[in-house]
Amino acid sequence: MQKILLPKYLYTHEKFEKNFGILISGNLVKEVAKQKELLNKYPEVPIKRYDDMVFVPGTVNTHNHSFQSLLRGIAIDQPFLKWRDNSLYKYSPAMRLEDIYNGALFAYAEMMKCGVTTVCDFFYLHNYGNESDEAIVQAAKDVGIRLVLARTMYDWDGAPKGYLESVSEAVKNTKQLAAKYQSDSMVTVIPAPHSLHGASPEMIQAGHKLAIEMGTKFHIHVAEEPFEVKDTLRKHNKRTVEYLNELGVVDSSLVLVHGVWLNDEEIELLGQRHAALNYCPSSNMFLADGVTNIPKMAANKINIALGSDGACGNNRISVFEEMRMTALLQKATTHDALCVKCKQAFDMGTINGGAQLDLDIGEIKAGSLADFVGINLNDFSMKPLSENLEQLLPNIVYSMQPSAIKTVIVNGEETVKDGELVKVSEEKVMEKVDQTMDYFATLD
Repeated sequence: MQKILLPKYLYTHEKFEKNFGILISGNLVKEVAKQKELLNKYPEVPIKRYDDMVFVPGTVNTHNHSFQSLLRGIAIDQPFLKWRDNSLYKYSPAMRLEDIYNGALFAYAEMMKCGVTTVCDFFYLHNYGNESDEAIVQAAKDVGIRLVLARTMYDWDGAPKGYLESVSEAVKNTKQLAAKYQSDSMVTVIPAPHSLHGASPEMIQAGHKLAIEMGTKFHIHVAEEPFEVKDTLRKHNKRTVEYLNELGVVDSSLVLVHGVWLNDEEIELLGQRHAALNYCPSSNMFLADGVTNIPKMAANKINIALGSDGACGNNRISVFEEMRMTALLQKATTHDALCVKCKQAFDMGTINGGAQLDLDIGEIKAGSLADFVGINLNDFSMKPLSENLEQLLPNIVYSMQPSAIKTVIVNGEETVKDGELVKVSEEKVMEKVDQTMDYFATLD
């Protein structure tokens, strides 16, 4: 089925165009052109007008833990390890399948209303084997969000039992899920060894090998906290990226999450090997992790994309929010107002995320997947706006509030209309959350 979308402004090929339209065929963008040209060329195709909106690519959340949305506000203002033990390790082992589903439904629904059209869920609650993963896949389908399942490979015996698998079990289960969804345009499965402290060297190497076999990237937490660097130095006399390189896994399939405590030599090596970075600035601030050296990463041509991280280690799960936080945090840290500009931050939340997840998303052009966000130009946070549109991108990155997001389209279908979810009711989502919170109350 084809349709033509006609917003007032459209962000395409790195600029805003007035009176341009999008021809969608199925789940793909077939053509982007002036509205008059599209209407003359395709007179029989149904049209929909969005007169007071600007359409931008859907944002890409490259790092999240959906179940953590159920733990928001728990064990706050704690050092990292105390926060982990009193929130994640306390509640997640007791989560039932319905709680895993409820958390994902909640996380994805909130993200959707904030303009996230694709999420990479770094998921490690395997109390029920692959049934746990299937619960979040179902939640993604029920909300209508595009899902990349970074199926976590975890074997550190200090973690809750439900996180743990042997190397062979992790490989088998990841392969099984990937095979099941290989022809599903809305679900991708990739390997994700948890971290240098959460996965053994053998598990990390198995994740890397699996990524090569599957033709995907693999994601891994690296140097989020100083303790990981100190631990790696103590055990191996090497820093984190140096040790990963010794394991033979630093190449173009490597996607680091966080990368806060890296020195210049490690960053340069990552650039030389064409590795990528998931950057989660709000989470890094909330957990007092430190500040990733984004200007140095960018100078070494490392692809940087944005993640919200879990909602209990951030509290908000909007990529537009992370765009703003990226620019402001880096400017404040470097004392350089030019170190990250709004266009660079916007790209990190859109096209860079698409490239990092190997999906045709994050831009609006012929051949890309039809994932868009429609922003109301009459929202207070989008004003003022001059005729030359100088303020449009800065307003989106620096001032826009979620109230401005009125339309979200994923895979060619509206998932948010007039600011409301389409595929699932907000009442149902809240009811599910309340059910899990009632259950948590019995655990105390």
